Amino acid sequence: MRYLTIALPKGRLAEKTMKILERAGISCPEFSDPDTRKLIFTNEEYKLKFFNAKGPDVPTFVEYGAADIGIVGKDTLLEEGRNVYEVLDMKFGRCRMCVCGPESARQALNNGGLIKVATKYPVIARDYFYKKKNQTVEIIKMNGSIELAPIVGLSDVIVDIVETGKTLKDNGLCVLEEILQLSARMIVNPVSMKMEDSRVAMIIRAIKQELEKE
Repeated sequence: MRYLTIALPKGRLAEKTMKILERAGISCPEFSDPDTRKLIFTNEEYKLKFFNAKGPDVPTFVEYGAADIGIVGKDTLLEEGRNVYEVLDMKFGRCRMCVCGPESARQALNNGGLIKVATKYPVIARDYFYKKKNQTVEIIKMNGSIELAPIVGLSDVIVDIVETGKTLKDNGLCVLEEILQLSARMIVNPVSMKMEDSRVAMIIRAIKQELEKE
C-alpha cells in the first residue's frame, strides 16, 4: 500500500489539523517535535506522510500530485486558482477578507470612481471590484505592511485579511466593505480522489466527526 501524503501550511493551521487528527486516532508525534530537522513525517499504521509547506505552495503540491491532500486557507485557494477539489470546510482559521482604509475613502468606494488598491491578494481584489462592483481600480501588489499603503498615500484603500481589526484601528483605518468570510479548507488532488477514494474518504470522515464534536 502506498503512502497518502498530506501537505500542511506552517503555523496554526497545521497545529490545529494535527490536534484534530490525533483526537481521531491518527497521530504523528514527530511532527510536533520542535527540535526535529526532518521534512517528512510518517504514520505507519495508516500509511500517511505529512510535510509542512508555505501556505501558497500547498495548492501547488496538491495540484501536481506531490501531495494527495492539503489544508489551506480559503484566501490562498481563491488567490492561487489551482485545479484541486475543495472537499471540507475545517471550521477554524476564521477571518474576513475586507476592503479597508480611512473613513474618508468610503465616498470614493460608493461613487464607483477610479481608486488605488494595495493588496497581497490581487486576484481576489480584481474579482471583487471588476466582477461584483463593476468598478475600475488600479491594483498595487504588495507583500507586507499593507496597512502602510493608505497611510503614506500609496493607495486609497487596501484589500486584506481582518481578524480582530485592532491593527486597523491602531493605524486610523477601518473596515469599509466585507468581501467574503474565510476559513481553512481541505483540498484533494483530482487523481487521488479517484484512485484512493476509500482512504481519502476515511480521512475526511475522521476529521468531519471530530469537527462536529466541537
